[in-house]
Amino acid sequence: MEYKYARRMSEIKASEIRELLKLTEKPEVISFAGGLPAPELFPIEEIRAVNNYVLDRCGEQALQYTTTEGWQPLRKWIAERMNTQLGTSFCDENIMITHGSQQALDLSGKVFLDEGDVVLCESPTYLAAISAFKAYGCRFVEIDTDDEGMIPASLEKALKEYPAAKLIYIIPNFQNPTGKTWSLERRKQAAELSSKYRVAVIEDNPYGELRYEGDFLPSVKSFDRSGSVICTGTFSKIFCPGYRIGWIAGDAEVIRKYVLVKQGADLQCNTIAQIVISAYLEQYDIDAHIDKIREVYRRRRDTAIEAITRYFPSDTLFTRPEGGLFLWVELNEAINTTELLERCIAENVAFVPGYSFFPNKCRLNTLRINFSNTPEEKLEEGLARIGHVLKQAGFQ
Repeated sequence: MEYKYARRMSEIKASEIRELLKLTEKPEVISFAGGLPAPELFPIEEIRAVNNYVLDRCGEQALQYTTTEGWQPLRKWIAERMNTQLGTSFCDENIMITHGSQQALDLSGKVFLDEGDVVLCESPTYLAAISAFKAYGCRFVEIDTDDEGMIPASLEKALKEYPAAKLIYIIPNFQNPTGKTWSLERRKQAAELSSKYRVAVIEDNPYGELRYEGDFLPSVKSFDRSGSVICTGTFSKIFCPGYRIGWIAGDAEVIRKYVLVKQGADLQCNTIAQIVISAYLEQYDIDAHIDKIREVYRRRRDTAIEAITRYFPSDTLFTRPEGGLFLWVELNEAINTTELLERCIAENVAFVPGYSFFPNKCRLNTLRINFSNTPEEKLEEGLARIGHVLKQAGFQ
């Protein structure tokens, strides 16, 4: 049968990251492609105990429907955590539970975007956010970005040029894909420009708790005086991703809009997952667990940096992230990393070509490395393989 698909289907492409994740099923492949947490750090025994506790104490409630907004004790914990960590002033009414922060991005497109609307974003930016927003027919305008984040003059220029812009999408902490972190001053300026030009900001923060060095910085939302900044977060990076529990946070008025569109999407998130996470947070020390994650990831980041320095060409540029899961590599402009990937796959090593993270521009000489899911010895081996392929291609 010849189906009559919606026009948006012509704009939706398979995620290169998700396709590349299929390679990880082969044990011989060292994959730096996905943004995977380290599974050996999942608190399996504690989760087993909490599951039994929840089923024994409130099994009927845990297996029943709950509200679209989500389990109230969990929303209360999230609000208090954000207030402590990020300088916000939320309560449970400002939080809605989502299927990971990815659903929060999709629902943001549904709430804000019409065909032809403009989204301002970092350059490069998160691939799956591009996919989520593009499904609603938007256009992207890339804002010049340096080591401190979006350049305010570039952002204001775009806001003047596109006065009907609907969203500014940002990842201020350990950005995906670059690993860069915004400075305090850039955060203040983003909030001020958002308020001045009355454009909503989606402040995506999946990695913010994974800082390995330096000081934690307040969120863009903490400088928001007009209610224009909306935040996302997730348990996927600090607990475990399989539960698919994240959240969106903002002023009560905008959260009510999100509740309406979520009701049309899936009614609610998994009840028992929310209650289990809430019970875990009551019974165990999440900060001690996060400290273990930070220590492992810090070592892996250091190993990745040392291996790139040792095995990649001398003119290679790369970021040295203070936290998160990724670092960003810029190779000689003569190198096409899509072609490089094909050669690397033949050597059983994979990464994500950087061009995927630019909605408009095409930077063919860049790539993203995920270091969180690979033990140190495999990190060095895999990066050495990439370096060998580069050397074979004549780049040293």
